[in-house]
Amino acid sequence: MDSSSSGRTRIRLTNMFRGADLSVITAFWLFGLINNVLYVLLLSAAQDLLVGTTLPKGAVLLADVLPSFLTKLCAPYFIHAVPYPARVLAFVALSSAGMLLVAAAPVAGGGIAVKMAGIVLASLSSGAGELSFLGLTHHYGHASLAAWGSGTGGAGLVGAGLYVLLTGWLGLGVRQSLLAAAFLPGIMLVAFFVVLPRGRLARKGYERLGAEGEGEGEGEGEGEGPEDGFEDVPAGLASASLLAPGPSVAATAFSARHHGAAGEGKASFGANLRRARVLFVPYMLPLLLVYVAEYTINQGVAPTLLFPLESSPFSEFRAFYPFYGFLYQLGVFISRSSTPFIRIHHLYFPSLLQVANLVLLTLHALLDFLPSVYLVFAVIFWEGLLGGAVYVNTFAEIMENVPAEDREFSLGATSVSDSGGICIAGFVGMAMEVWLCRWQVRHGRDYCRRIEPR
Repeated sequence: MDSSSSGRTRIRLTNMFRGADLSVITAFWLFGLINNVLYVLLLSAAQDLLVGTTLPKGAVLLADVLPSFLTKLCAPYFIHAVPYPARVLAFVALSSAGMLLVAAAPVAGGGIAVKMAGIVLASLSSGAGELSFLGLTHHYGHASLAAWGSGTGGAGLVGAGLYVLLTGWLGLGVRQSLLAAAFLPGIMLVAFFVVLPRGRLARKGYERLGAEGEGEGEGEGEGEGPEDGFEDVPAGLASASLLAPGPSVAATAFSARHHGAAGEGKASFGANLRRARVLFVPYMLPLLLVYVAEYTINQGVAPTLLFPLESSPFSEFRAFYPFYGFLYQLGVFISRSSTPFIRIHHLYFPSLLQVANLVLLTLHALLDFLPSVYLVFAVIFWEGLLGGAVYVNTFAEIMENVPAEDREFSLGATSVSDSGGICIAGFVGMAMEVWLCRWQVRHGRDYCRRIEPR
């Protein structure tokens, strides 16, 4: 890194947190962490949740993603009528109830409908929470958005690591681990009602009215300048704040400020379609490719990447899958936090490398040619680095290259690629896991059938 780049990095980091309230940063970091951690934890537990059933791991991915995705599509039209305190209480209740449902179902075999219902509740809470907390950053400035992004980046690492810690190192059963996780959403109550300074919400009436733009005329005449919105966010700062591990935050991160006239959205529908076509090749396609590849690996191929126990650091076959998830999330966290230091401008190169990872690991699942599980560990970690890098650099490229008047639409439109990629991978992964496991059994490797519940 040359001296000028280093200087720009220091300026961005200094400007981001200049005059920031530590309690605001803490609260939003906790919002990002807790709102997203259950999503990752449930994906890490997918193998254990489905032991004794014929369902592949991709079923958990779909139950964990689709409700959140649909919530993001629908909730912006009505969630503004709900006050923020009521929303936070609802998010905590839904998340905790979902985890309790999953934990209450039998570990093996039956209860799959109850488990899926619990995952759906947690997913609904996560999607609505993402919309709300990102909207809330509108009232707390740039540092709150950066803190939210950092928290969501940490959620991937914490969620995967926590499941490995509880079920592996501490030896807890799946049910006990999920019961412990059911109390995590309570941290959001503390963050909102104790840590977060809510005076500015009360002054603007958002504790009563709920959401952005509801107080008539409050956006004008109250001294609310650019520092309270997002229209002038520097490219480096904006890219550093887009760190979420799950379905995109970008669809809502830049929607809190701009609403537009009612007729403006109707008149611009055709223009938006034309703008979306322009975005497809440079931004949407590489992001779609990387998400299809990495989530197909995680949910369809990784459950079959098993080795003899004596040649691995594990004492049981069920330990492989959550540890793969931990390594993947570690790579994602590192790369999504890297944009102040390293930028990638050619998005197709890492996307195609991710497709190569999918091909490599699929061939190994079929032909068993990699001699050590530690090589698979390295590929999984590399997979996380590539996936996180493409995600955050895609939105950084949009922030830097798309004109300001098109930026909000472009961020939201491009974010469809990651959610769409996850959904495609969910269906592909379900078929691939079943096919790969059957292939391995027919060729004398029945490790995928030896996984026992804990």
